[in-house]
Amino acid sequence: MRLPILQFWRAVRWSYWFVPSLMAIGAILLGATAIWLDTTPAGELFEKLSWYQKSKPEGARSVLSAIAGSMITVAGVVFSITIVAISYAATQYGPRILTNFMSDRGNQVTLGTFIATFLYSLMVLRTIYDGDTIFVPQLAVFLAMVFAACSIAVLIYFVHHVPESIHVNHVAARIGRRLVRAMGKTFPAGSDHLPDDDDKPLPDFDSEIERFLGRGDDVAAVRAQESGYIQAMDIDELVETACRHDLVVCLLRTPGDFVYSGRPYALAAPADRVSEDADRALRHCYSVGNLRTPFQDLHFLIDELVDIAARAMSSGVNDPFTARTCIDWLAAGAAEMAGREAASRYRLDAEGVLRVIMPEVTFGDVMQRGFGAVRSYVAHDLIAADHTIVMLASLSGRCRTGDQLQCVRYQVDGLMELAKDKLAAEEFARLDANARDCRRAIGRALDRRADAAA
Repeated sequence: MRLPILQFWRAVRWSYWFVPSLMAIGAILLGATAIWLDTTPAGELFEKLSWYQKSKPEGARSVLSAIAGSMITVAGVVFSITIVAISYAATQYGPRILTNFMSDRGNQVTLGTFIATFLYSLMVLRTIYDGDTIFVPQLAVFLAMVFAACSIAVLIYFVHHVPESIHVNHVAARIGRRLVRAMGKTFPAGSDHLPDDDDKPLPDFDSEIERFLGRGDDVAAVRAQESGYIQAMDIDELVETACRHDLVVCLLRTPGDFVYSGRPYALAAPADRVSEDADRALRHCYSVGNLRTPFQDLHFLIDELVDIAARAMSSGVNDPFTARTCIDWLAAGAAEMAGREAASRYRLDAEGVLRVIMPEVTFGDVMQRGFGAVRSYVAHDLIAADHTIVMLASLSGRCRTGDQLQCVRYQVDGLMELAKDKLAAEEFARLDANARDCRRAIGRALDRRADAAA
């Protein structure tokens, strides 16, 4: 049950309402605490400070009423501006970008600041009275004015933050940096030596599935009970469950894949050990929802960059420089992966027994998902296409294996094949010259690898 709890906590923590709610609750508690302090010797000591001028009941009410009224008004304006920015981002960059804006800490803290100041002012305002005895919580009123000044500072920050957050370079950079970090977490750090292509060969995943399917009745399918996107899976729990029931599990679906009710998540063998409890435990290792998320889904981050580039190169926009920005970050993510070791598809238990076989994420998959998807959009524009060739040439310098270099060459050839029919002869000649330089660089790298292997 760890994964559902973690997914719920992750959804709550990154929701738009969580931080403002915490700040609102904190303001109510702080208001009660400040009022209590005013009834203690600490409040009397504060009133004796030479630089502080005591507020009378009517003046304190006016100040707190002004603060509360202005804060709730500004909070409404902030919310409206946020919605407008979100609508603009969805139109310009695609609906998948909405998650980034909803989880933006700057927007959340800004809204929370105004709501918290409003609630704090109300909490203090209700305690002021001037009947037979007069009580004005001087410390609490002073703190309300401090919070009002802080709110003005936050408003200035928000006015700067909103246009900055919807600038395409910042949008692409946030996605790209998350992609680079995800590559670093998913794949182990590479060593200094250049491995041979035949080092540590991994069994073909298709053959592993065929082996499982060939066992016939000895294999049980773990099927989805609901339709949606796989948002996450708990690998450690999968290994523990497989070990507990003495199973070998071959995963068929990974985060980002869509499953419908009855579609198999995985194959487990031997079938006679897949009891109802084992089947339920294996299904609980998956989290299914309505949306794809960047957690454990590298392809989602790549798709976001491709989506922005595709919209930028549409006939109605035709913005090759935005596409160049996305290509830069696609290359950064691919370069991070190229410099790392291939992640093992096999998960063993504490005794070294194979328990889980995972689908392999290869450099070729990442290149095809990114550069392969974007090349059809950039092929008709010399600026975007030429920059793509330049980045592919630069990326070839980070490749550690011959297979990676061949993947880069494949993307160069695919782009040139499309550009040949879409660019004018003069533009294509210029692009072809750069492509030949890129192919020569790849060829020299392959020759160096061949000489090192000899």
